[in-house]
Amino acid sequence: MYPGSGTDFRVLAAVEKGMRNHAIVPAAVVCNIAKLKHGGSPKILRDLVHKRLLFYNHGKKGEGFRLTFSGYDYLALKNLVGRGKILFVGDQIGIGKESDIYIAANAEGVQFALKIHRLGRTSFRQLKNKRDYHGKRGHLPWHYLSHLSAVKEYAYMKALYDRGFPVPEPIDFNRHCVVMELVDGFPMLQVTEMHQPEVTYATLMTLLLRLGSVGLIHGDFNEFNIMVNEAGKLTLIDFPQMVSTSHLNAEWYFDRDVECVRDFFEKRFEFISEDVPKFSDISKDSNL
Repeated sequence: MYPGSGTDFRVLAAVEKGMRNHAIVPAAVVCNIAKLKHGGSPKILRDLVHKRLLFYNHGKKGEGFRLTFSGYDYLALKNLVGRGKILFVGDQIGIGKESDIYIAANAEGVQFALKIHRLGRTSFRQLKNKRDYHGKRGHLPWHYLSHLSAVKEYAYMKALYDRGFPVPEPIDFNRHCVVMELVDGFPMLQVTEMHQPEVTYATLMTLLLRLGSVGLIHGDFNEFNIMVNEAGKLTLIDFPQMVSTSHLNAEWYFDRDVECVRDFFEKRFEFISEDVPKFSDISKDSNL
């Protein structure tokens, strides 16, 4: 991770703050927020652009600066390092349309998974269709949407972990970065043979109903987001898209999760079960 300086951090944080109201933040606004002396500010801003932590725009949208993905990463990781949660970031172990996942470790060498949310990397139109972060608001900056996604994931993961659900232990988060337990296992997608598919199938359907009992639907319950280890232990991951059972389309999301599991087990293991949970089978105990 780029070590930087206190001034670099202050300037990047100033651009972040300025992006709340500006698509492109004018240099004067950055200097004012960061309390920079005018004489040295151009060099500092140029250096951050050179290091690809800031992007300089001088087109139709005006002249000024905005954070790059790397700049936002730096702000989040510096905070996590400062809090002693992690000290090193290692190899990338996963990549998706909306996130990157790395190995991270603390000062004692304990390894974690570091998930960096990157909403808007592919298509803001698709994002608005898939997620409800926008609400009735218009355009929101990618870094703010990524932050909302991380907050939602951490909150759901902590609530589920505290109630004994098979999810990774959440460690901490900052901005768009979430630190969590490194799961021992691999995506169910990689499983080619299963000794007792009926047992795993029943466990997954029970988990769907159990989530519903606390008022939640996963929304992306499939072989990509179900981890399994050599002993057959299951761990559920990826929570930003979760919805409430009171959501207008809750039954549709629940049925889709059920069908994802049924389709996978039929195609991969040639297993078909007559046990097909329905949304009406959910027994509501409490809300998270």
